[in-house]
Amino acid sequence: MRVSATVLLAAAAATLTSATRSSKRGLVFVPSEKHPTDNQIWVGGNSDLTWYYNYQVSPSPAYSNRTQSEFEFVPMLWSPTTTFLSQVKTMIAGGRNITHILTYNEPDGTTSTGGSNVEPAVAAANWISQVEPLRKLGVKTGAPAVTGSPSGHTWLKMFFDACHSLGTNCTADFIPVHWYGNFEGLASHVGEVAGTYQNKSIWITEYALNNQSLSDTQSFYNTSAEYFDRISYISRYSYFGSFRSDVSNVGPNATMLTEKGQLTDIGSWYLGGAATNNIPSSFGVKVVPGIGAMIVAFVAGLCVL
Repeated sequence: MRVSATVLLAAAAATLTSATRSSKRGLVFVPSEKHPTDNQIWVGGNSDLTWYYNYQVSPSPAYSNRTQSEFEFVPMLWSPTTTFLSQVKTMIAGGRNITHILTYNEPDGTTSTGGSNVEPAVAAANWISQVEPLRKLGVKTGAPAVTGSPSGHTWLKMFFDACHSLGTNCTADFIPVHWYGNFEGLASHVGEVAGTYQNKSIWITEYALNNQSLSDTQSFYNTSAEYFDRISYISRYSYFGSFRSDVSNVGPNATMLTEKGQLTDIGSWYLGGAATNNIPSSFGVKVVPGIGAMIVAFVAGLCVL
């Protein structure tokens, strides 16, 4: 059966402009110190975001008026510390229902790109001290969130081997995935992780198609969102792009806000809305730290938004 070009174009337009909602979606919160009102965009209106993380152990002051049932906060053990366990237990004792935690952001990566740069054996020993006791309280634990490169696979295997050599399995309830690249690579990577760590749920905690054309980036977003929502073992996902296009280190087209702070099509779609036709641009970009450096500064306590 032949299908006219008009029908195909109409179907493509419907795909790009239709609003889809998903309870799996969360926020990778990168606070805007210069534009603090941007921080409220992600929880305003009819946003479908249900959870967030901020690379830190404590909730963000920007969302201090949000309960766990309204906007679930997921603490992260960024790098080895002796206080993570006590801080999470204090939050739980204070009435905050912490049900999940994340651990070690890109430990196989460098600090210049936002990684925590931790040796597997060091992370294993710290996990046993700071993470394993939380499982006894019913908290679900995420494996270290390695990069999507081959070094990530190697690092994670070495981590679990180190745990075993120390007399424990370092049981992770879910496997976080980071990916920057095309959809084919993303799907292949997720399949490899699912095959390696069978019977584990997967969280996509950072992903984007970086530094590509607007049409390709929007197509990637729509295809990946449909894929994440369809695959049952993918429990949650969080798109990396909650910042303005003129400070992006993944290219302007991947961001959820224009340089003026308006929701892009991707930003609106991610929140469950319709296309906005706001085109992101890097015009007027100033020399600013990369997002990786901003994250490291935030974790170090330099940003408090």
